[in-house]
Amino acid sequence: MENPLVKNNSRTYLITVIVIMGLSFFLLLYFLFDTNVEISILDSLITSLFFALISLSLWYPTNYISLDNYSLEKVILNNILIAIVATSLWLYLSYLIVTTIFHEYEEFFLYTSIWRFTIGLLLFIISIILNYVIIYYNNFTEKVLSESNFNALITEAELKSLKYQINPHFLFNALNSISSLTISNPEKAQEMSINLSDFLRKTLSGNDIKKISLKEEIESIELYLKIEKVRFEKRLEFNLDITEECKDILIPNMILQPLIENAIKHGVYESSERVEITLSCRRKENIVEIKISNNYDPSAVSNIGEGIGLSNINRRLKLIYQRTNLVSITKLDNIFSVLLLIPIDDSAIKDFSNE
Repeated sequence: MENPLVKNNSRTYLITVIVIMGLSFFLLLYFLFDTNVEISILDSLITSLFFALISLSLWYPTNYISLDNYSLEKVILNNILIAIVATSLWLYLSYLIVTTIFHEYEEFFLYTSIWRFTIGLLLFIISIILNYVIIYYNNFTEKVLSESNFNALITEAELKSLKYQINPHFLFNALNSISSLTISNPEKAQEMSINLSDFLRKTLSGNDIKKISLKEEIESIELYLKIEKVRFEKRLEFNLDITEECKDILIPNMILQPLIENAIKHGVYESSERVEITLSCRRKENIVEIKISNNYDPSAVSNIGEGIGLSNINRRLKLIYQRTNLVSITKLDNIFSVLLLIPIDDSAIKDFSNE
């Protein structure tokens, strides 16, 4: 199948050759050799048309005689031979047609055959070089496009893999919590099971959505916290501190869920005191800062760092936004905080006005 770019380049080259070569030949014949206007026009037109047709036919041997198949020396030698043959054929066909129309023109044509051959050979060599430029340019652009599409597919697959890791990770923890309550408090276990069902219905139905609003993400988080509050009751407190302009900002789906889960795992699970989890959001020009903080017992927590959840978030944000500085962790005065920087533009704000 012919590349459309190659086809367009060939047409452009054909028109350019006819115009430039035809005009040059006409000026040489008419002004330098004082040839009749009618003969000059016909001669220049015929020679330029034959040259354009033959030079375009050289596209096929140029494609075949490439550096991928032959050494540089063989490529140069073969193309010089092709240029000589093409020039000879072009000169013979031009001579045959022109002298058939104008019989008295034969002697003059033979007289000018040396400079015709020299100019023709030079132009055919240039034509072959241009063919190589076009071929390698098209191959390069196709390679870049193929690599871009391939990388996009890899990125999409990795993003899906990372996102689908979230639900099993959460589900195992939730089921363990229900299991522990089954004997000690069956009513709470039942309540937790119902909340878990609602949460999974909401999150799994939107698993293929790439981005959702912060407002929707918080709704999912609150469903999750309902499940955990059944077990921890007053030991777990969740606070929101977000500005109105942040609510409709689009963020990657389920990007905050692992952070909340992490706060509960390293905060509530490991402490007998009340743990406050705070989610705050501020917009600063084209960046949204989302921070999740929780207090923890330093004597109970031996190692708080980048677990599966934080590593997952780091990789997802890097893949989506092509930046490596979007996640930072701080531990100060027994407060563990994770700060996410979400790059945004006007298209990243969801419009709820028609809902």
